[in-house]
Amino acid sequence: MSIGTPQPEKGTLVGAGQSVYTPTEGPPHHTTEYAGVWRWLTTVDHKLIGIMYLWLALFAAVAGGAMAGGIRAQLAFPDGGLMSPEVFNQLTAMHASFMIFFTIIPAFAGFGNYFVPILIGARDMAFPKMNAFAFWLLIPGIVIMLASFAFGASQAGWTAYPPLSGPQYSPFAGMDMWIFGVHLAGASSILGAINFIVTMTTMRAPGMKWFKMPLFCWATLVTSWMVLVGTPVLAGAITMLLTDRLMGTSFFNPAQGGDPLLYQHLFWFYSHPAVYIMILPGFGMVSHILASHANKRIFGYKGMVYATAFIAVVGFLVWGHHMFSAGMEPWLRVYFSFMSMLVAVPTGIKVFSWLATIWGGSIQFTTSMMFALGFLGLFTIGGISGVFLANVPFDIQVHDTYFVVAHLHYVLFGGSAFTLLAGTYYWFPKMTGRYLSESLGKTIFWLIFIGMNLTFMPMHWLGIAGMARRVYTYREEFTALNQFVSAGYLLMLVGGLLLVGNIFYTLAAKRRTAGPDVWGVNQTQRTLDWETTSPPVPHNFDRIPRVT
Repeated sequence: MSIGTPQPEKGTLVGAGQSVYTPTEGPPHHTTEYAGVWRWLTTVDHKLIGIMYLWLALFAAVAGGAMAGGIRAQLAFPDGGLMSPEVFNQLTAMHASFMIFFTIIPAFAGFGNYFVPILIGARDMAFPKMNAFAFWLLIPGIVIMLASFAFGASQAGWTAYPPLSGPQYSPFAGMDMWIFGVHLAGASSILGAINFIVTMTTMRAPGMKWFKMPLFCWATLVTSWMVLVGTPVLAGAITMLLTDRLMGTSFFNPAQGGDPLLYQHLFWFYSHPAVYIMILPGFGMVSHILASHANKRIFGYKGMVYATAFIAVVGFLVWGHHMFSAGMEPWLRVYFSFMSMLVAVPTGIKVFSWLATIWGGSIQFTTSMMFALGFLGLFTIGGISGVFLANVPFDIQVHDTYFVVAHLHYVLFGGSAFTLLAGTYYWFPKMTGRYLSESLGKTIFWLIFIGMNLTFMPMHWLGIAGMARRVYTYREEFTALNQFVSAGYLLMLVGGLLLVGNIFYTLAAKRRTAGPDVWGVNQTQRTLDWETTSPPVPHNFDRIPRVT
């Protein structure tokens, strides 16, 4: 802990992403025990809604992880014979759909719901009832997705490209159910995004100007704007797909004058920014964790804010790099290639700011910090392979191979999942008043970290050697690397099961040991979440704090 920091007068709060806070005045906080099923079903408390988002994300992660296990079991041998090609295609499509639409995005929405109002000094979200409605939209969405297996689940991948997703190749109702499930998830995201934007625009504590907001709030705000701009485009694309299937329209049917490439343009206009929708909140979360556990201020606070906004803008201008092999004008390839590489600039600013933050710091190697540091390395690897894929000749050679699968998972698992795990260990004591086991947490970190690299690193070589993705069998020479990949999955499975078990065991404990400042955060890094009890009272603050 650094010493000698000038302290503000009692009752004042000095705010920013790297600000000094002191406890608020007013009556002492009293921890409130939330109990009763009816309270959970009818609540509009942003904290309870955030917790329900996280439980839903955990369920979807278990389901999606089980689907991944089926995929890896089939691919452990060239002719696994465990399932038919149709079932394998269903698992690949639904694994990605569950992990994207019902795990990563809802998990960040859960942390955002819980902590954004607290971090800006508000007592709730701007629209509490709409907040609850946004969450409950996800329940029929995930139920429809699961039920689709009984009606011939989607076999068209999570991208649902026509004609694979058209009535001639996917005639079963499960494909329509997939579309409705994505619609409900998208509607939930749009309502949540509106709520976050209005909350942070109108409900910040007195004196908390824009550039005094913590970085997690900035990341959530930028992400919300991306959701608001991009998700309606995806909704339009899958609606046109649905009418092609059920109403005889021909938006994407070339036999009747349609264009299947139109779907790809619309889909990737949302789905490339969706990568940043699934990682920007994690960037904000990691910024808090690194500063807190290095006992230093975040380096380059304003630069981090501008870099976040720049990533969001450029993210909407690079969708075509997913379509280099689909056929486009050479000058357009040059544009998308350049813009794709340009994303590395603001991302590099963030990485070097994080490194500068921990440089020379008094680092606490908690489980949360280890996952945050693991994220830095793994996400950087994913970013570098992304620069490779921005190169047109290389992208054409490895398009739809396991190289792309490796890149995607280093970004989304090494990036999004590791930041979520870091945030879970960081904020779990604040949310529950109980600490997850640190010794077991470190074991879980190494199992997942080693397993992740053992799983996805060999996929780079498999892709370069020519192994296509979404195939249920392969040539004999790919056997050894595929068995390494499947062994890595088993390590991650053990780590994940230990984490789930530790969460349930810790929640069953009756005694709460976490105080307001869970990690002993230095005054120079303290944000308003450390000024409330653990867990916070229903109204967050007895007196709205003032930032000076």
